[in-house]
Amino acid sequence: MENIFINYSLFILFLPLAAFVIQIFFGKRLPRQGDWVSVGAIIITLILSIAMFVAMLMGKDPNFKQEASFTWLDMGAFSIQLGFLVDNITVIMLLVVALISTCTHIFSLKYLEGDIRYSRYFAYLGLFTFSMNGIVLSNNLISMYMSWELVGVSSYLLIGHWFEKDSAANAAKKAFLTNRVGDIGFFIGIMLIYTAIGSFVFGDIFEGVSTGMISGTTLTLAGVGLFLGAMGKSSQFPLHIWLPDAMEGPTPVSALMHAATMVAAGVYLTIRIFPLLTPDALLIVAYVGGFTALFASTIAITQNDIKKVLAYSTVSQLGYMILAVGTGVYTAAFFHLVTHAMFKANLFYGSGSVIHSMHHALHEKHDHESDPQDMRNMGGFKDKMPITYWSMLVSTLAIAGVPLFSGFLSKDAILAGSLSFAQHHPEHFLLPVFGFGAAAITAFYMFRMMFMTFHGKPQMPELINDIHESPKEMTGPLVLLGTLSIAIWYILPHFNPISTHGSWFTSLVQPVTAVVPGNLTAHSIEEGAHHAHNLAMGISIGVAAFGIGLAFLMYLKKVLSAERWGNRAGFMYDWSLNKYYFDENYDKYLYQPTLRLANKIAWIDWELYDKYFINGFGRVTNWASSVAGKFDYNIIDQILVDGLGRITDNLGNILKKIQTGKLQNYLLYVTAGVIILMIIQSF
Repeated sequence: MENIFINYSLFILFLPLAAFVIQIFFGKRLPRQGDWVSVGAIIITLILSIAMFVAMLMGKDPNFKQEASFTWLDMGAFSIQLGFLVDNITVIMLLVVALISTCTHIFSLKYLEGDIRYSRYFAYLGLFTFSMNGIVLSNNLISMYMSWELVGVSSYLLIGHWFEKDSAANAAKKAFLTNRVGDIGFFIGIMLIYTAIGSFVFGDIFEGVSTGMISGTTLTLAGVGLFLGAMGKSSQFPLHIWLPDAMEGPTPVSALMHAATMVAAGVYLTIRIFPLLTPDALLIVAYVGGFTALFASTIAITQNDIKKVLAYSTVSQLGYMILAVGTGVYTAAFFHLVTHAMFKANLFYGSGSVIHSMHHALHEKHDHESDPQDMRNMGGFKDKMPITYWSMLVSTLAIAGVPLFSGFLSKDAILAGSLSFAQHHPEHFLLPVFGFGAAAITAFYMFRMMFMTFHGKPQMPELINDIHESPKEMTGPLVLLGTLSIAIWYILPHFNPISTHGSWFTSLVQPVTAVVPGNLTAHSIEEGAHHAHNLAMGISIGVAAFGIGLAFLMYLKKVLSAERWGNRAGFMYDWSLNKYYFDENYDKYLYQPTLRLANKIAWIDWELYDKYFINGFGRVTNWASSVAGKFDYNIIDQILVDGLGRITDNLGNILKKIQTGKLQNYLLYVTAGVIILMIIQSF
């Protein structure tokens, strides 16, 4: 069985990469531009993932773990081990990635039909899936970091798929650069841990932490550094600004990115590193997640772009997951990661279905001005798009936390965990306030979206006859994921009641033993969450009902005027509508000052350093070489070298006259020489 898991994992990892290579080099030459290559490869990974998942359920072993590694670099004192870690968390995550990626590939067949870069799009989908699987399977920080950066590159390529639009090109750059900020912290955290422990492998790191090789402030800083990477990928405050703009990419990419790949990577990382997070680091994690959950939800309530509503919803839901990790119920965070993948991918596919229909309807009317994503142009689509409507409704009920739907189980577990934590630590009462507040607002803005899109009178009556249901390639994933957003699938394997929050799931994802002295798990936070469950469930249902009821009265029955309440809110409405002016303030106080500083440095570099130092040094060198050249030519060459030559030449001319070739002359010279020597000796 061990070899099967490892071998299957190898196939799951490399099949999307093989599809990427084929598509990028040969895609345009293949029938249908090779889309069948990518779809076939990802369906095989899904089949293998399902096989591993079934084997895991049959085994029912919470301690199941298989590793395979090899030495990638060995320089004596410095070596790097790379390898795979396959445990229950890995198997579940591989299934989530494979399922959502498969749905994205199939959905894209029609959504991207006729696209100018069709084969390249499917190639990048394969690269994206390969990168995420690399993160999931890594048993060490260094290979996780490699795959982490590949996910960043893949997202850049897919968000900027329509790069001829400035908005898409800018969104791709914004996503890439914002993530680099978090990744710097991630890399610093990795280096702090390696410096202290001498290994990147998770098992070695946890053992080193438990034996005190790294502790105290250094360990806290390392944990926070690693968490910074998660903040970037999972779009946590204040690095949340890139994700809503990333909606400029194709809608299926948004579904894949929000549900199973990029943003899920950050939460997955925090779950993997949970054992080494100190209590101080966990508090930072909890407050960042809790605040992000509430903060993002307050922006979503005023957005009119259907995809941006869902984007801020994702930021908020990710905040929930991070909050759960920070308060110790990391199993609930992972559970919500799985359920959220189903209903959020489905919501994005549903929005894509609506946008697809709107786009065609506007095209038929030769209307190139109206925005097909603006909910103010919709309304009355329920009967025209029944499959899309009912699928999205199920997922909306799930994300709102309505009983009998999957989100109720996972969100309730998170809220129970935050409430239990506050009961243990009353000074942190804000954490459950963040959680329950975000839950109420989530229910409101999600049903606001549903009512504005599908109910009421058509806001553009001239389009309503051209609105139609999407092709089966698009509605198929909607039906599948809508079905998987129902609670029964998460309680069925062990036939447990709903109140257990899918205990089969949390029993397989067994809580880790704390390796950090004083870690929150020492307070049995999991057990505390179970005791706080009934109260949390009651409050959760209450706030969900309040949010849904308010949306019902305001956007369906029109008993309450949204416009009047918006005016009453005053500056708060404007702040929410304009996303609290974060982009504008970042531009004013961060980007522009940085650019001005860069321009000043460039001026110093060019006008002072280059012109006076570098160019001045060049001029001095040129003058010195000119002087040296004249000295060499006029003195060394003309006087010394050429003078010596002239002397030698003249001497040679004189001496050659002595060499007459006549014997009598030579006898005369010898006689004269003898006479001279005799005269000298006589003295």
